[in-house]
Amino acid sequence: MLRIKRRNFLYMASSALASLGLSQCKISERNTDFTIPLNRGSTNKFRRLALLVGINNYASNSQIPLLQGCLTDVELQRNLLIYHFGFHPQDILILTNSQATRKGILTAFEEHLIKQAKPEDVVVFHYSGHGSQIVDSDHDFPDGLSSTIVPFDSSRPANNSGGIVQDITGHTLFLLMSALPTENVTFVLDCCYSGGAKRGNLQVRAIPGGQEFKASPEELAYQRQWLSQLNLTPADFKQQRRKGVAKGVVITATNRDQLAADYPFNGFSAGAFTYLMSQYLWQESSQQSLIKTLPNIARSTTQISFTMQTPEYEVKPGSRNEQKPIYFIDKVTSAAEAVVTKIEDEFVEMWLGGIDSESLAAFDKTASFTVVDANNKTIGEIQLQSRQGLVGRGKLFNKLSAVTIQPGAFCLETVRGIPHNLNLKVGIDPSLDKDTDIAFNALSALPRIQVLPLQQGEVHCIFGRMSKAYYQKLPSSKNYASLPTIGSLGLFSVGGEVINGSFGVATEIVTDAINRLQVKLKSLLAIHIIKMSLNINFSRLNVTASLRRVNENDVLIGQVFPVRGAKEKLANLTNILSPEVSKLPVNTPVELKIINNESNDIFVSILVINAEAEITVIFPNQWSAPGDAARLVAGETLLLPEPNKDTFSLQTQEPLGMTEILIITSLKPLRKALKVLQTIAQNRSQQSGPIAISTPVEVIDNLLKDLGESSNSNNDLRSSNSNNIVLTKSENGINQVDTTQVAAMSITFEVV
Repeated sequence: MLRIKRRNFLYMASSALASLGLSQCKISERNTDFTIPLNRGSTNKFRRLALLVGINNYASNSQIPLLQGCLTDVELQRNLLIYHFGFHPQDILILTNSQATRKGILTAFEEHLIKQAKPEDVVVFHYSGHGSQIVDSDHDFPDGLSSTIVPFDSSRPANNSGGIVQDITGHTLFLLMSALPTENVTFVLDCCYSGGAKRGNLQVRAIPGGQEFKASPEELAYQRQWLSQLNLTPADFKQQRRKGVAKGVVITATNRDQLAADYPFNGFSAGAFTYLMSQYLWQESSQQSLIKTLPNIARSTTQISFTMQTPEYEVKPGSRNEQKPIYFIDKVTSAAEAVVTKIEDEFVEMWLGGIDSESLAAFDKTASFTVVDANNKTIGEIQLQSRQGLVGRGKLFNKLSAVTIQPGAFCLETVRGIPHNLNLKVGIDPSLDKDTDIAFNALSALPRIQVLPLQQGEVHCIFGRMSKAYYQKLPSSKNYASLPTIGSLGLFSVGGEVINGSFGVATEIVTDAINRLQVKLKSLLAIHIIKMSLNINFSRLNVTASLRRVNENDVLIGQVFPVRGAKEKLANLTNILSPEVSKLPVNTPVELKIINNESNDIFVSILVINAEAEITVIFPNQWSAPGDAARLVAGETLLLPEPNKDTFSLQTQEPLGMTEILIITSLKPLRKALKVLQTIAQNRSQQSGPIAISTPVEVIDNLLKDLGESSNSNNDLRSSNSNNIVLTKSENGINQVDTTQVAAMSITFEVV
């Protein structure tokens, strides 16, 4: 969810913030000989300047924990700004690790941003690294603390006893922002204010701070210098800080009381917010206002396992900057999943910044992309051969001879490669202590379960014991059907949050708990498979979905449409959505509407995934002939429940917590998956109505087979079209899913 508040910048800077980073990414050694991006209607009437700071490794004597993801945050922003927002590479200055000292950051801000910017220019400052807090003698806030960003050469005593630190405070950042000669300023701050430690499988981006820590004499002298240059008295300075941000907009990845962390994605580490923001913006084909864009990004944070982050933003008081486009740039390039960054003969290197985080494993090999020109006309195809982090390498084929493909060319995904027999990665929590080996062996014996230690890569959930320390950290605002008891065994999310309904009694032994959790683990595996297989909310099919309370047609709970499929005018509907994730009381009647704007019939399947990872099919719901019941005729609307037809109603139900409605539409019938569901219904003597899936992995595996068959049948059509684009045949062990034939949409709400 997203909170939109007008507050003092110091409050925003002290928010806990997340970002994302590619492990072992050496930006400082990067070849900077770039080709200017293809002209896609972006005009550079004004200059666009950016300073990007990322710190993974702090000074060896600093007592500051290392991070994994901050350099990728920088790389994410850099590629987004160059290829999507039209920044020239030479106008982006990057500081990483030892370059990002206190003096290095301040000097770079002065020389690169303040001295070069003109009144109409665009300025972006991004920081990824640790954050902290120090004492604030002005007491702008009741806790008497001022937030800070932590440069490379700052440090903390081994016992965290306090002292003078070399941090850069929010006060200083406010002054630097004030000194910029343009109002078109965006700060993205990706750090936490406190709570530094590991959390689940994540590394938190904060180090200890508090009343015992003080700003350095150099920091205070630097502030006095800027007060003089800006002709501000200390009283004026305090008054302006307390009104709000100095200019433009400040975007933070969490609120003041939350944690932010490096997130281990498939093959690299990343901060949830920065990755999701970058990926969402890659998918934007028309620039929307900040007040529309950020809520949509924030809602997508519920799609990953780490949901302890509430992104926030603040604009300059009285500016109405929330109505302006993000980064203050009106014209952007078209949507894409990837961009070509290097070409060597027939081989290409690509940046996969537009790929959904849960789908990355589908882009290791056999995935295909179409290459498009500035007018979105197909000019070739790339067969992906390997991927390292977000860098893909592939082979270019079927290139149209009249067109030269250059770095900066956009790529749209065409086919995903989904491995057969995907596994669920389960982490082993240290709370198991002497039972660790027993848990490892018992989980490893289960089919399609891969057991891993924490902090060594991606996991999908964590098996552990509810210790006293964990129990004390349970958020009071979290919806639990019942609180787990201390000593009980169950499942945690990647970020250490309790997975509802997974904990047993305190006396349960490890092997019994794992046996009890088999059904839950199968459901989690099924959800993982389907999320990886489908391009949720980013399809090209023209299908829309909306959820409303019954008899409240003017208030949307959620409304989604594939970004490149829906007509432009439909984007305006998002302005009636609340920026908060909808909270619905138990037993609230709801109505779901699906509109087929395609010229062809489509086939629809609708799943509901509740807070305990249980999956229910609510459409189709006529089990005597589910194939025909799944058809939605071109131009028609599906209402669920349908008045005067359906004998059931849709109401929110326990368990409490986040519930997701997943709408899957295809141009081809999904016969195999529906046959399995029909068998389940027949075994229960059920002729109609929603049906809970008792064999979720079997259903989802058959769904993938349906999608794969649809892709293979479509290959013949592609081989005969005017562009002569031919998809490669499936390799052994891989299902190929043609994403041009499928749309998947997600609506999420919280049951309270």
